[in-house]
Amino acid sequence: MVFRDTPWPEGTPCWVDAMVPDVQRATAFYSALLGWRLDDQGSEFAHYQIAKVDGRNVAAISPKPSETAGMPAVWTTYLAVTDVDKMAAKITEAGGQLLMPPGDVGNKGRVAIAADPSGAVFGLWQAGEITGVRISDVPGALVWNECMTSDFEGGKAFYAEVFGYQVEDMSSAEFSYATLKLNDRPSCGLGALPAEVPSHWSVYFGVSDTDSAVAKIRELGGTLNGEPHDSPYGRMAEVADDQGVPFNIISVHGG
Repeated sequence: MVFRDTPWPEGTPCWVDAMVPDVQRATAFYSALLGWRLDDQGSEFAHYQIAKVDGRNVAAISPKPSETAGMPAVWTTYLAVTDVDKMAAKITEAGGQLLMPPGDVGNKGRVAIAADPSGAVFGLWQAGEITGVRISDVPGALVWNECMTSDFEGGKAFYAEVFGYQVEDMSSAEFSYATLKLNDRPSCGLGALPAEVPSHWSVYFGVSDTDSAVAKIRELGGTLNGEPHDSPYGRMAEVADDQGVPFNIISVHGG
């Protein structure tokens, strides 16, 4: 269990949100699955819904803009930065692309959306009133984020150059995976994908029992994209909500 009320160190995955076609349906799904309580930020912020666990921010859901109707809904990972504008420039200099230039979100913070050279999309968040997640590593909250890329070696170089990660390669004959560290502490992960699979960032939410959570997901109209399996870090499963938005669950204790 981790509590934090101040801005996260630069490069740390600090926030996740999903733009969905039906917000009411999404809030019902995740509230039933993860115990979220949603706080509507009002029309000024396009009815952005901040999810809370034990009264602390963990994620958000918002309406999908009409101009993105043809694009799949996904969970977006935001990396903490101290200066969005400077980091946006570093991203483009390193071969990445800006999809949404830096801009203020009222007094909440400053944001930008980017893609790495392989096309994996992520956000940048410069803390204002909202510092990011305020509780993690408990059921219902964010546990892990990882970039799955079709260019593993290029991804290691890009993220190390831009964010200063220390790369700990854990690859074996069966898989290619690296932990991206900040100050010798794991911050997020980087894994290899076949060339034909689009690169993307993935999110993991904690649950108290993965198999029970999978049953609940099916009951709520979601889907299972791979059988639950054990890992050194907890039992996990790749799933999707009832609107097809993919995410992962992993067993954690606490809360």
